[in-house]
Amino acid sequence: MSEYVFCLLFLCVGVPVFGQQTLVDTTMPEFYLSQEQLAGEMHFLASDYLAGRRTGSVGNEIAAEYIAAQLRGAGFQPIDSQSYFQEVPLKVVSAPKAGSLLVGKMNFTSGDNLLYMRGPAAQVNAKVVFANFGWVNEASGYNDYADLDVTGKIVVTRTGTPDDQTMQGVFAGLSKKAEMAAAAGAVAIFEIYSLPFPWATAKGRLGGERMSLDDGTEAAKIPYGWISVEEDFLPALRKKRRKGLPGSAASSGMQVERLTSRNVGGILPGSDPQLKDEYMLVTAHFDHVGVGAQGGGAYSPADSIFNGARDNAFGTISLLATARAFGEEPPLRSVIALAVTGEEMGLLGSKYFADNPLVPLKDIIFNFNTDGAGYNDTTAISLIGANRTGIDDEVAAGAGAFGLSVISDPAPEQGLYDRSDNVSFSAKGVPSLTFSPGMTDFDDELMRYYHQVGDNPETIDMSYLKLYCQSFALAARLIANKAERPYWMPGDKYEEAGRELYGSRKP
Repeated sequence: MSEYVFCLLFLCVGVPVFGQQTLVDTTMPEFYLSQEQLAGEMHFLASDYLAGRRTGSVGNEIAAEYIAAQLRGAGFQPIDSQSYFQEVPLKVVSAPKAGSLLVGKMNFTSGDNLLYMRGPAAQVNAKVVFANFGWVNEASGYNDYADLDVTGKIVVTRTGTPDDQTMQGVFAGLSKKAEMAAAAGAVAIFEIYSLPFPWATAKGRLGGERMSLDDGTEAAKIPYGWISVEEDFLPALRKKRRKGLPGSAASSGMQVERLTSRNVGGILPGSDPQLKDEYMLVTAHFDHVGVGAQGGGAYSPADSIFNGARDNAFGTISLLATARAFGEEPPLRSVIALAVTGEEMGLLGSKYFADNPLVPLKDIIFNFNTDGAGYNDTTAISLIGANRTGIDDEVAAGAGAFGLSVISDPAPEQGLYDRSDNVSFSAKGVPSLTFSPGMTDFDDELMRYYHQVGDNPETIDMSYLKLYCQSFALAARLIANKAERPYWMPGDKYEEAGRELYGSRKP
């Protein structure tokens, strides 16, 4: 039991509530959140007026200004000198106007079973060969091209990297594989699509305009894309691994536009002189997917706005509610409240902050992220990343204080841990997870609203929104006040990154 919890046992003037042996103080501000205020924020952030809050849009910028004003009003200091904003440089890439791929007798066409993702205009006739993951790691000595001559050839690979086929690994491949293939002499590269959501979803979201961080580098030197294949495709190609199949690739070239969006953040100093130099990072993404064809789903003239009430006005509101509660009664450690942009476009805002932190990452003890696809169980919250960082008791206590149970890692086949902003910090070694609305699986109730135009404020259970915000804020407080810093469980895939960040010993 921490000194804080021990003192509460004797000094707390409220009624103590126990959850998993963790004592909570019912006099804290999160116990007195206003449902009317939370509902009002929902009706604003997910209103038609903000037009789906798409990254880089006017609605997204209005939301950013609102969040900054709320953090200022809660007493948070600017996160970057005198500013509550961190500019995030982006580029918008549109698919080629025309593109095709031929592998033997198998045809692939842009907009159908082929997505060009990077690269210049090209027209090549060449052998097509399979190169496993198409990955090179000089540090470990791994090289899929070491015994394969791909000079002047078109390369087909698996999705992701040898060690990571999650969303994080897929985007690592997206940013690096074309260069690796070009260095080996290839003239084009295509990955066989295998992410855990339908090809139609990927095509809808990535086949039109696609955003990425603008790192100032030039476009890929060779065409790079994803293909959706039949079951017999890979066996046929592997039989001809060295000789290859006859083929061709054509692209009119990617179209590129540059723009800027903003993360929004503030810092609240901790109340304990010994712990205030340690930071708890609380995050939520405030962007959504926009209007009409931008949204990647069905729409009509009567309703074409993807309001994003559940995803992620829900999380943004819980972040702001936590900021206001902490502003009234700061926890022991300092808190960074960070609302990130570009999550729907590939975790862009959180990745940019993780790569360009405004507070040293080694001083951040934990990332508590709030995000979700929606809810189908209003008696619970979901913990994405349970049993990984040693904070499950605090989350159970935070939920239990408001009569909610905890669903640990629902829908494991969806790979949810690696699909939200927490993974940007996990990859750097910061213990991280995502706190989500109650979900048992991706059923019809969930999919009725997930990335749909019907996900608007009028469909939200506002009493559940209040319970969710309260439980998130209380769990965040308990973690920020925890005597022992959170850390990766032994054997976790991010444990090594944690050692590199914090040193060889557990912090």
